[in-house]
Amino acid sequence: MVKLSNLRVVYIGENGKRFLKASKKYTFNLEYVKCSMQALKLLKNEKKYSLIICEFEIAGNNGLFFYETLQKENLINAIPFILVTKIFDRSTYLKAFEMKLTDYFVLQENTTEDILKRVNSLFYKSKKKITTKNDLNSVRNSKVYKLPLSKRICDVIFSIILLVLLSPILIIVIIAIKLESRGRFYYITKRVGRKTFNFYKLRSMRTGSDSLLQKLSKKKNIYNKNRKIEKPNDECPRCKKLKGNNSCSAILYINEKKICEYWNNINRIRTLNQKSTFIKIPNDPRVTIVGKFIRNTSIDELPQLINVLKGDMSIVGNRPLPLYEAELLTNDHMSKRFLAPAGITGLWQVELRGKKGNMSEEDRIKLDNIYSEYFTDNNYSLWFDLKIIFKTIPALFQKASV
Repeated sequence: MVKLSNLRVVYIGENGKRFLKASKKYTFNLEYVKCSMQALKLLKNEKKYSLIICEFEIAGNNGLFFYETLQKENLINAIPFILVTKIFDRSTYLKAFEMKLTDYFVLQENTTEDILKRVNSLFYKSKKKITTKNDLNSVRNSKVYKLPLSKRICDVIFSIILLVLLSPILIIVIIAIKLESRGRFYYITKRVGRKTFNFYKLRSMRTGSDSLLQKLSKKKNIYNKNRKIEKPNDECPRCKKLKGNNSCSAILYINEKKICEYWNNINRIRTLNQKSTFIKIPNDPRVTIVGKFIRNTSIDELPQLINVLKGDMSIVGNRPLPLYEAELLTNDHMSKRFLAPAGITGLWQVELRGKKGNMSEEDRIKLDNIYSEYFTDNNYSLWFDLKIIFKTIPALFQKASV
């Protein structure tokens, strides 16, 4: 593997060999020394190190004192400094936080990779460097995303024509909405596509309906997997292995219960993974009479033509998601959908929408990813977009209230 000489990490402590072996798959160079005297000598002679990992228990010194020494010697400047300890000690943790160290880890057999990943993220995010072989390959092969000119021209033409032709219908619907219920006739919310933007719709629900969403989604969400939510386990397996009252990470007090930060994060992730990503309520009780009509005919989506003219969306693409849905798409397979532009209609709508609510989360993600592949593989086809538009017309007049 080609190493990048400008990314140099020094590890200070007796576990240096373990880190050197584990760092082989990364493109940064890792060196190690066992004591602070050797480290000082190294840093004084070589001032090109990009990051320092230091054990708290080092020969004749400790990691916090060594950090202060580096500051006095003007050897650290803006270099990230990660402190690792054998066991969690609250006073050490608080002192490290007070001194504004970059990060703090409790060193165990299974945390070596976590620390190296943290090193990787610091290089990639703050210094915009390439730190792994995959990063190197992706940068070589990647191209700056740009909406195909033919698609943008098609979007502008279609949206202008539709706005002009459908303006009488829009005016009638707006009057009907105002007559049926109080509030604005339009609805603005934040949505996530390739970017976050203000998303426009005609209001189809009663004012204040957002507050009922969480309650309804638990009982009526068609994407629910009918899995039982497991109760979080209060006992951390890492803490169990430690002697005395020591813990593997900082102690938190949640609902009067004591739990370490590491295990609290694990339980939180488990809970999130048991939730459905998408929310769709059939026969939604929040919907008004006019709202039901404009939702079933998709008239409520017409203001999104303004989003298209602004460049926020395209006529064809993957539906932009509410923030609460987008934040659950954390793995590569699920987040791939965001590589395509946000759209008013798409494969999901023409293939699944209106089929008596029989749609799975996996099928929807699969269809979104299929469309995204047209952009990642650089084989976008205007004809493919036109076929989706033509198929959308019969899908507009659906029977199912979803």
